[in-house]
Amino acid sequence: MEENNHIYPIFDRMLMRKDKEDLLKQHSVMVWFTGLSGSGKSTIAIALERELHKRGLLCRILDGDNIRSGINNNLGFTEADRVENIRRIAEVSKLFLDTGVITIAAFISPNNDIREMAADIIGQDDFLEVYVSTPLEECERRDVKGLYAKARKGEIKNFTGISAPFEEPAHPALTLDTSVLSLEESVNKLLELILPRIQKK
Repeated sequence: MEENNHIYPIFDRMLMRKDKEDLLKQHSVMVWFTGLSGSGKSTIAIALERELHKRGLLCRILDGDNIRSGINNNLGFTEADRVENIRRIAEVSKLFLDTGVITIAAFISPNNDIREMAADIIGQDDFLEVYVSTPLEECERRDVKGLYAKARKGEIKNFTGISAPFEEPAHPALTLDTSVLSLEESVNKLLELILPRIQKK
C-alpha cells in the first residue's frame, strides 16, 4: 500500500480542546435539533443562541441555510446526498466543539441511523439530541416555506412527513412540542438541560 507521505500529523503540537474551553470559560457541547420541517427547530435554535450569548457564552448555529448555501452546495436530496450532508455537518460540528464553541444544529435528520452516525462522529458524550416533536398536522398548518403544499401536489419528491418517513428518536435528551409549549418555555427547558454542562465551575 502506498504511503501518504504528504500527510504530517500535527495534533500533538496543537492546543487541545481544554485550552480553548479555558480561554472561553465554557464547556462545549453539541445540541442537535431534529424534527419535521416547520416544527420550530430553527426558531428555537436562534432563541437559544441569543439566551446563551446574553450569558457570555460563545455559540455557532448550523442549519440548512448556512450549510447548503456553502459547504454542501454541491449536494442534492437523494438518500446518498442526505447522508453525506449530515456527515459533513457532523465533521464541521466536531471542529467547532474542539474549539470550545457550543454548537447548535437544526436539521430534519429523519432517521435514527443518520443521527447515530452524527453522534458517533461528534462523540456520544457531547451529543445532546433534542426532538422537536410538533405534530405533522401543526407543521403542515404553518407551512412556513410552502413546502408541504408543493409536496402534496407531488412537486417535491421524498418530502419528510409526506412521501418520506420520519423516525422519532428513541431516547432524546429532551422533547419539545411547539404546539403546546411557547418559545420561552422551550428555551427555558433547554437552558435547564444545557447550562449545568457548559458552565465552568
